[in-house]
Amino acid sequence: MAKLQGFDFWNNTLKAARFVVAPMVDQSELAWRLLSRRHGAQLCYTPMLHAQVFVRDANYRRENLYNEVCEEDRPLITQFCANDPEVFLEAALLAQDYCDAIDLNLGCPQMIAKRGHYGVFLQDEWELLEKMIRLANEKLSVPITCKIRVFKEIEKTVCYAQMLEKAGCQLLTVHGRTKDQKGAMTGIASWEHIKAVRKAVNIPVFANGNIQHLSDVERCIQGDRGSGSYECRLGMLPPVWEMAEEYLEVVKQYPPCTLSYVRAHLFKLWHHTYVCPLHSACERDFFLGGVNVLEKILGLISQISVKRMKGPDLPFPHWICQPYVRPVPKEPVANGNSQGSEVKKTVCQKRALEDSDGSPDTLSKNKQKKRSRNPNKNFCPEQKPKYIKCEQCGNPKGNKCVFNLCRGCCKKKAYKEVADCPSHKTFFQPNVSQVLCESLEKRQISVFSQLLLHA
Repeated sequence: MAKLQGFDFWNNTLKAARFVVAPMVDQSELAWRLLSRRHGAQLCYTPMLHAQVFVRDANYRRENLYNEVCEEDRPLITQFCANDPEVFLEAALLAQDYCDAIDLNLGCPQMIAKRGHYGVFLQDEWELLEKMIRLANEKLSVPITCKIRVFKEIEKTVCYAQMLEKAGCQLLTVHGRTKDQKGAMTGIASWEHIKAVRKAVNIPVFANGNIQHLSDVERCIQGDRGSGSYECRLGMLPPVWEMAEEYLEVVKQYPPCTLSYVRAHLFKLWHHTYVCPLHSACERDFFLGGVNVLEKILGLISQISVKRMKGPDLPFPHWICQPYVRPVPKEPVANGNSQGSEVKKTVCQKRALEDSDGSPDTLSKNKQKKRSRNPNKNFCPEQKPKYIKCEQCGNPKGNKCVFNLCRGCCKKKAYKEVADCPSHKTFFQPNVSQVLCESLEKRQISVFSQLLLHA
């Protein structure tokens, strides 16, 4: 049977899905996907999987895809991050029998994606992406899709989308934010970019961004005439405890599910209630992670006393399921100073990865916690002790190593050269007593052999 493409693939295989649950790392597991489908989701994605790990680790494949096969969980798209055409193809071949399409993530903006050289940090390497998409499209039995972020320029974004379509992409998800729009600087997604892409390509386009309520989905579809909305939220507004109990029942019905995933979902559901005053011990245990057994979590949910009061700046009472809106970064008051515009510009910029000074204003939250525990903690790079690097690998070398190497390199060299390094306690050179014992044993064996021959 010929592989369906473009709108034929969307209409037949994906059943013209318009309400889509976006892939979330460690959060869009089977139980959450099934819960989402019960409340109107027509298409789901797996969490983003690392192609290289998926190829080499059988347990990773089992835990993240093979063990989650369920007839109710279709249509389903498996998403990978990758930067090598062959590795991506090998991972996709291992996954294609368990899903309806393979998606290449070109939209992840997190620092781990930058270090791993994948996600949105590949968006300037068009030649590599074209090769990856074309090879997968030729070899796979299921369609290949892509998720991208936009460039600042609409024209460049359109050319980017057309290049992916030409390479063999059969469905495109466009997140209307740029690479730098993340964290506190997430901002508003540009539906204008998505609309321009939709008009320029001849494949289905999913719109991603600014979807918080069901009404946003309809407004997005009508506004940009896209094929669907990538972020699907629950259409109704049920109490948080009802949704939490229903989710936990699905978790129990389809084990195993990692407890950290469960706790993260529950914390997000109860987020607005968590910030309200809590009194009982069971509430503290629930929110602060004092319970590590699924049955106990389910029992605590029924015990939590919800204060039925409207939370601050919330459109609904805090015990009602509703989206979390990230607060806008606070801007300092210039106090009539002419430097006000410069101050505002500084606030809008992202904090550098390594700040030259260790002032509390520039430290990350993690470093601020460390400083609260140890006020004398120093984070200034210039004042940190400088270590001499290993001559082979660049790691800090041993201070007294006879080879000027780190422990690992020293051990390899000492073994190869039959030498010793007292600093790293690697001894491969035989000592005098050992040599005498070995020579004595050899003589005894020789004499014993001669006696046997004469006998």
